[in-house]
Amino acid sequence: MKRLIPLCVLAVFVTAVQVAVTAAGQSFYLTQLTMAAYYTIVVIGLCMLMGYAGQISLGHAGFFAIGGYVSAALVTADFSAFARSGIGHAFVKAGFLALGKDAYGSAVALLNPCLACAAAILAAVAVAFLIGVPVLRLHGHYLAMATLGFGSIIYKIVLGTKVFGGADGLTGVPPFVLVPGLSVSGAMAERVPNYYVAWFLVCAAALFMHNLVDSRAGRALRAIHGNEEAASAMGVDTARYKLGLFVLSAVFAAVAGVFLTHYNGGIGPSEASIMKSIRYVAIVAVGGMANLWGAVAASVVLNFLSLRGYFGSYDEAVFGAILVLVMLFAPNGILIKADVWAKLGKRIHH
Repeated sequence: MKRLIPLCVLAVFVTAVQVAVTAAGQSFYLTQLTMAAYYTIVVIGLCMLMGYAGQISLGHAGFFAIGGYVSAALVTADFSAFARSGIGHAFVKAGFLALGKDAYGSAVALLNPCLACAAAILAAVAVAFLIGVPVLRLHGHYLAMATLGFGSIIYKIVLGTKVFGGADGLTGVPPFVLVPGLSVSGAMAERVPNYYVAWFLVCAAALFMHNLVDSRAGRALRAIHGNEEAASAMGVDTARYKLGLFVLSAVFAAVAGVFLTHYNGGIGPSEASIMKSIRYVAIVAVGGMANLWGAVAASVVLNFLSLRGYFGSYDEAVFGAILVLVMLFAPNGILIKADVWAKLGKRIHH
């Protein structure tokens, strides 16, 4: 019951915001709030990685880009040649490939967006595993530098590779259908349902992580964060737990990248930039590195303000300054502490 209280509060808040902005005739705010929700999914995974495993990552924008770019590249590629093969016919019959025509009237075979999304997430898992095995042996600023290097590599790949659209990115990405009549799309008529889809994913991610914290794995991660050598001496497989959480946080980032790319209808190289990764770290720092709900609140506020353009051309400078100031004056975060929810739960229970 106690762990559901913040989720219920979040659900009520999300509904109240939607009703308020719609009643005020300002439903265009829902677009920025939907995008802020997808960025919040990245923050949730990174909050767990930093706050409970003690692993600082400056490369999570790279995993976001892997999810978005791989899915976008697959759904915009023409698989006509493959569709004519024996296996291709089976894919067409199974609904994995859809036959149609492009803007010039030429026959094309396009991959089912849901299958592309699954492939993108698997790609992020594979990359996170390959990167995590050697990188997570490092500690402190060495780990931060290594993940920073990984993020730089991903940025240069998407910026300089033709299949990923170069500096222009990828556009024309179709929405994918979640259920009949509901697709992930930024169309004006679908603002409200997509708003709830995005925040449902945030609630699901937060609930999953909240349960993980209270599990055996969560206790092991807290022990690793407290003292890795002592945890290892007590029999905790520190390497396995750190790698598992690193891969899980990469999956969260990739899922956010996939959904936001299909929502926006495209993705650009700025989503893989180093400043994006610094932004995620700054948001986690503001909310508190072991404060899941504080990180969610900070993500919603700061991302919404950024997406609305309130920071103007100083957007990146603002997030850099936030990170420096928080590290200097409030290293444990500036928002409400996690134990507030526990105290509130006890009062309601009694």
